[in-house]
Amino acid sequence: MTYLAMDIGASSGKLIRSCLADGKIKTEVVCRFENSLIERNGHLCWDIDRLYDEMVAGLRLAGKADWISIDTWAVDYVLLDGNGKRISDAVSYRDSRTDNVSCPVSRHEMYQHTGIQYQKFNTVYQLLAQKEEEPEIFDRAEHLLFVPDYLAYRLTGKMCQEYTNASTTGLLKAGTREWDAELIERLGLKKTLFKPLTMSGTVLGPVTEDIGYDASFILAPTHDTACAVLACPLTESSLYLSSGTWSLLGTVSRTPYTSRAAEDANLTNEGADDGKIRLLKNIMGTWMFQNVRKENGNVSFSVLQEEAEHSQLIGCIDALDDRFLSPSSMTDEIASALSEQGLRKPRTRGETANVIYHSLALAYRKAAEELSAITGRTFTHLAIAGGGSKDSYLNALTARYTGLEVTAGPVEASAAGNILSAMIHTGLVERAEAKDLITSSFDIKTVKAEE
Repeated sequence: MTYLAMDIGASSGKLIRSCLADGKIKTEVVCRFENSLIERNGHLCWDIDRLYDEMVAGLRLAGKADWISIDTWAVDYVLLDGNGKRISDAVSYRDSRTDNVSCPVSRHEMYQHTGIQYQKFNTVYQLLAQKEEEPEIFDRAEHLLFVPDYLAYRLTGKMCQEYTNASTTGLLKAGTREWDAELIERLGLKKTLFKPLTMSGTVLGPVTEDIGYDASFILAPTHDTACAVLACPLTESSLYLSSGTWSLLGTVSRTPYTSRAAEDANLTNEGADDGKIRLLKNIMGTWMFQNVRKENGNVSFSVLQEEAEHSQLIGCIDALDDRFLSPSSMTDEIASALSEQGLRKPRTRGETANVIYHSLALAYRKAAEELSAITGRTFTHLAIAGGGSKDSYLNALTARYTGLEVTAGPVEASAAGNILSAMIHTGLVERAEAKDLITSSFDIKTVKAEE
């Protein structure tokens, strides 16, 4: 059987064709395309129609396949009317519309209900902001679809709200696969927008004639981090680090953690492919490097890494601070954060990058310590996966700061997990075989700590 996995991140998308041969997952990148923000109606938005067009073009290019699945980032959504027509933009989590949103329920109570860390861009706050700003659209809305659910709807004509993406909204009961109806009512949101959740492995049906051949659409975990975690070679003593635009460091748990300690650490309880919990911490990731690159003529990652390695370390910043979410200049914001500590400003882009490198590694260590203390578990291994796992300097610093055994890979972790989920749910692969299949199919490196 042939599988096509569409994996779209905040900066780019790709389509990967795969099959199982000689006991290994064989993959081939069919195409890649850029994803970027546009300004529309006074907000930073995703060009979701172009994303659909890019997806269809890729599927046509790929040729005949048996199964198609999609994963993207989380929290962002669109609203549709009763006729299934989109009536709202796909506003990005990096937009400022939630900066001053008011919420009638305290953060503490929200956490007790949902186990989801406070992030100003969580879906719940986006919905409250949109309700206040665009009440007429909100009143007309009959359906809420997250970005991957909307793309799947365009491909199949079938609407759903997939569990792993829905679990990030701040509107699910902690540890369940159900919307929190009481919370939704107290927030004044329309209950009819929240349908029964659909699990990964569900077959939505045949895809539209737009792509030119017959194939069936199967739900992967639509949240790319849930896919990436599925593709990590984990044991009971492992942490994972999905390293990309965001750094998401955590562990897989059978139960949620909603204690005051977990809340104070800003840990979040999100859904995994098999219905378990991904207890994790959101940390600013390669987004910081992406901005510094753009501010320096799109210098390559490799050049920035080399310059950082040979630069003096001035100090560290808080890589969890919202000030780095969407600054007008990342370079200037980092310089300001250092100055506020009484430290000098970086003189070169290499020094700026080195601050980011060490700050991320330090944040990883703190997160690992918090997870160990809160869960009572001893972790000995950190599996780094995703595009950031190619960064040898960051990996080595991570091994040094955390003191854990560190492995790196797969690089295309979200796509790999997307494919693996489809193979498991179509009966081609047994779930118990997944870890061995990942290690035999993809390049997993052992990382030596930076001296």
